[in-house]
Amino acid sequence: MGLSVGEAARGRPADGVAAERGGATVCLLALGLVFVFVGLFGAGLGAARCARHQARAAADFGALAGAGRALDGPDAACGRAAELVAANGGRLTGCRIDGLDLIVTAQVRVVPLPGLARVATAASRAGPMRSVDP
Repeated sequence: MGLSVGEAARGRPADGVAAERGGATVCLLALGLVFVFVGLFGAGLGAARCARHQARAAADFGALAGAGRALDGPDAACGRAAELVAANGGRLTGCRIDGLDLIVTAQVRVVPLPGLARVATAASRAGPMRSVDP
């Protein structure tokens, strides 16, 4: 296929190749957007996982600290647990004594993606060691 006189003068080929110019750029931009969205999704999952671990640590430390004061009553035990949960970036949402065990529930707020807020929750139990008969 050759160029017609008018198309040769304008610098365009006659076989439609000009219609495909820039197609690779659009495909590359689409691929780049896919990578950005996959990266955002991975970052969101990572942030949620870190919040879950932080809530677990806050509940564990709160239960351990409060269990030492279980004999002083629920107010003293839960007060101490609340202090440790807050020091670890959480919020105490539940605290109760079951015998000599203290059961603590903690929450940590996380924003994995802009405009998307979630809460990670964890519970922990601490108390004296029990002997197990074989």
